[in-house]
Amino acid sequence: MTEAILLVGGKGTRLRPLTVHTPKPMVRAAGVPFLTHQLARAKAAGVDHIVLATSYLAEVFEPYFGDGSSLGLHIEYVTEDEPLGTGGAIRNVASRLHSGPDDPVLIFNGDILTGLDIRRLVATHEETSADVSLHLTQVTDPRAYGLVPTDDTGRVLAFLEKPQTPEEIVTDQINAGAYVFRRSVIDTIPAGRPVSVERETFPGLLSAGAHLQGMVDSTYWLDLGTPAAFVRGSADLVLGRAPSPAIPGRCGDRLILPTAMVAPDAKLTGGTVVGEGAFVAEGARVFGSTILPGAVIEPGAVITDSLIGTRARVGERSVLTGTVIGDGAVIGPDNELRDGARVWCDARIPAASLRFSSDQ
Repeated sequence: MTEAILLVGGKGTRLRPLTVHTPKPMVRAAGVPFLTHQLARAKAAGVDHIVLATSYLAEVFEPYFGDGSSLGLHIEYVTEDEPLGTGGAIRNVASRLHSGPDDPVLIFNGDILTGLDIRRLVATHEETSADVSLHLTQVTDPRAYGLVPTDDTGRVLAFLEKPQTPEEIVTDQINAGAYVFRRSVIDTIPAGRPVSVERETFPGLLSAGAHLQGMVDSTYWLDLGTPAAFVRGSADLVLGRAPSPAIPGRCGDRLILPTAMVAPDAKLTGGTVVGEGAFVAEGARVFGSTILPGAVIEPGAVITDSLIGTRARVGERSVLTGTVIGDGAVIGPDNELRDGARVWCDARIPAASLRFSSDQ
């Protein structure tokens, strides 16, 4: 296998305001755009040619990654004029593939952080002579996901919608967002219109008698679709819980990028990342959080499980827990923001304006 398609066209609506100016795969996780981790893992698995299927803020990708040579890859870019869904995006880039009809093509979503053994997925695909092979993962509570039951040999039996009752939970296996397609199968996807692989392509192939193979790999897996998940994924990369060859430094309790400044008595733990040109002042405490480039954390601020946007500022003694601060926003001193708070880009919150507890 030498080719892959990365689906990076989503708008990242659930991640706003992080994705107002930045497409989701380009939001930084552990110091680099999240897409860098996926590209590096594909390269490590033997991929050398990758086609990025872009749409939202498509102009951001190529200036950063270029032709991919810095990563040892050859990267091409195909932009959708109108969103085409997962299947439509795959079909839309098919002309850029070099593979023969029976060759395997790796396809994965641009918002999944995973420890998947890519080589084993490809080997399973070839050993079973499957038309499509799917990475499946097991989850404790499958109610939020479509289910993918398989037989004793791993052959996919059905694609079931999200279960509504306990009786409908017939398996804990879900589609984990990575596939290997036989090259010729990609050409059967209708061109020029939106297509969902989950709702149309896979069920259609199954009803037509195609061989769809599931491979359960329950190593690390996280959908980075929400701010809380994105922050946790970044921290897990720094802590070494999630594997990546693209960490720009040693794994440990914190990652401080070049040109960042951190006061000697500031405390950074839990997989915290401080981006280039950011400043963490004296007495600040930051746990499990991402401080993006150019942000400023003023003295005595306490930040937990949060993401602070590019050039944003958090004032003295402000306490943030489970919050997202958009690019360029300013949180004045003595504010308190709790789980789920999202402050939009360039917003201004005056001193001591928001609290969840007494000011005493």
